[in-house]
Amino acid sequence: MTSFSQIIGRLDEQGRAPLYQQLQRALRDAITDNRLAADEALPPERDLAEEFKVSRITVRKALDALVGEGLLTRRQGAGTFVASRVEKSFSKLSSFSEDMLSRGRKPESVWLSRSSGLVSPEESMTLSLSPGALVYRFNRIRYADGAPMALEYATVPGFSLPSETAVEESLYEALDRHANRPVRALQRLRAVLFTAEKAKLLGVADGSPGLLIERRGFLKDGRPVEFTQSYYRGDAYDFVAELNTSAS
Repeated sequence: MTSFSQIIGRLDEQGRAPLYQQLQRALRDAITDNRLAADEALPPERDLAEEFKVSRITVRKALDALVGEGLLTRRQGAGTFVASRVEKSFSKLSSFSEDMLSRGRKPESVWLSRSSGLVSPEESMTLSLSPGALVYRFNRIRYADGAPMALEYATVPGFSLPSETAVEESLYEALDRHANRPVRALQRLRAVLFTAEKAKLLGVADGSPGLLIERRGFLKDGRPVEFTQSYYRGDAYDFVAELNTSAS
């Protein structure tokens, strides 16, 4: 039977890096190299401590750091598992909460701000609103199974909701309740490097790669009803699109 240390390698007690950092790096490398598969269970902390001849505190620090990076996830009563990457499809207009629930993951949000105000010049152009129009703005960190996945900045026109407090967990659910859920959207995707502020909020290193999706959502009558900028962790998301060619 293959031991866990044979999969990820052994630690160097004489090494310059602290043991928890060595274990953290070895686990990270094993995950990115696919030596540890998505959803694979890790041995209990007690067993890892015995195998690597380190304290449970050392093991816990290494695992906590990888949970913060989104590479591991803890499931209550089940243990610690390698996190599965999320595939985000461009072929379906869905919310973050809907995407996570469809994959059996638990979506959560930490609100950074919810506010109302007068439309800015950029928002006015994007949402086709007159100067002085009311808008609601929503800024939050999106989580899946307790791991930070994305930063979201959304703006909707004042006619779409009764107030900013109408949004609880899902913006699209709130818009749907008030008959203003978008039926189509235009999206733009580009690669970014996270600033120190955004990296800290997402638990990644300053300058880490990410993906920015800008979405404009439209009602059936063509009116823009949503402008959202979402910054996704590059190490946690894969984006897929189905392409077809029509026969001549």
